[in-house]
Amino acid sequence: MPNPISEQALRRDAIRQMLQHAPAATQQSLVDALRAQGLVATQSSVSRDLKELGAIKTRQGYELPGSDTAAQDELVAAAVFLREVQPAGPNLTVIKTAIGAAQRVALALDRSNWPEMVGNIGGDDTVFVATDSAASQKVIIARIERARA
Repeated sequence: MPNPISEQALRRDAIRQMLQHAPAATQQSLVDALRAQGLVATQSSVSRDLKELGAIKTRQGYELPGSDTAAQDELVAAAVFLREVQPAGPNLTVIKTAIGAAQRVALALDRSNWPEMVGNIGGDDTVFVATDSAASQKVIIARIERARA
């Protein structure tokens, strides 16, 4: 009988490899691909795995964060200046930064080229980020929080 921990590790490694090649349209598509590889998978186990891997849902499907590593590295570097990230309605996110750091954070966000972000405005210690929907806003906030971690 296989060890559940080793099965989980194998499943997560397989998911990571799949997402490094291309986004997965649905969790069910991942379940099907994992089963085709002979791994035990359910929608709920894949959902937990995606969460543990830090995968995000984009318009293209489930992806691993940081596919553009240079932009991601810049955002991680700018994250030290972040003080607070909060939604201000369904399409606007307010980011508070250290004094004088908002422009650097805004530039890092611009360079990320996240499709969910319509644009941003950076002042002295505040950045406003506009998104096209509440769902996009959640994705942006999750990505920013991951950069902070």
